[in-house]
Amino acid sequence: MIYTRSGADALAERRVIISPGTGNQHWGTVYFGPRSSKGPAPGPQATMSELNSNESITPHFHGVSMFQLFLAGSGTIGNRGQQLKPLMVQFKDHHTAYGPIVSGPQGLTFIALRMFTADSEPVYLDKEGYRERLKPSRRRNLTSEPVGFSIAPLMAARKEPIWETVLKSDDEMHAQVVRLGAGVSVSGPDPKASGGYYIVVANGSVVHDGKDLPLWSMIVVESNESPYTIQAGEQGAEVMVLEFPREDLQ
Repeated sequence: MIYTRSGADALAERRVIISPGTGNQHWGTVYFGPRSSKGPAPGPQATMSELNSNESITPHFHGVSMFQLFLAGSGTIGNRGQQLKPLMVQFKDHHTAYGPIVSGPQGLTFIALRMFTADSEPVYLDKEGYRERLKPSRRRNLTSEPVGFSIAPLMAARKEPIWETVLKSDDEMHAQVVRLGAGVSVSGPDPKASGGYYIVVANGSVVHDGKDLPLWSMIVVESNESPYTIQAGEQGAEVMVLEFPREDLQ
């Protein structure tokens, strides 16, 4: 199946939430599925978090592999204080601890992207019993360098698609940015060769079924689909294409 969600529509439903790990208030937006889940359900799961100034998220893990995109603001991740800047991509295997995440003075925005809804509830390392919930995993916790995006006239004027690898592993996990001029289209990867993928609009817009999908919109292509044709809008598009490993299929 193919799922779509307009970034504008999703962000219109932004609301104040309370972090289950710290009790702090910040902002949350749901694109697909529930914000947190304890078991399987149909469809993908994608949520945005927008942290207050100098807020900290306690180290934790999830039961589902995911990509995270750090979209705006700044911060650090991990005990060594790795810098987080827009737009950085993280891939994290299921049952792999990461954090703390600490936002900077202007806050921090990130999106968590999962191909399916399952046991995504955060398990915090400062709570008793977390070891009993660990399961075997490759334990990858990979973070890219920042991805830069084009100014509007350059993006619109581009004639040919440009693909750039952002993260890649020795299995099907692959994060790329594709840059498209105004009205230009390109075939996405074959989802049957991976665990499916997300397309996230990071600059400009894309067209789906005749409708314009603006900044921070998402398209999810499950692994039983044919390759998806990515079509840029009238001003061009730069999108993240995030392929999941086949081992993470339900």
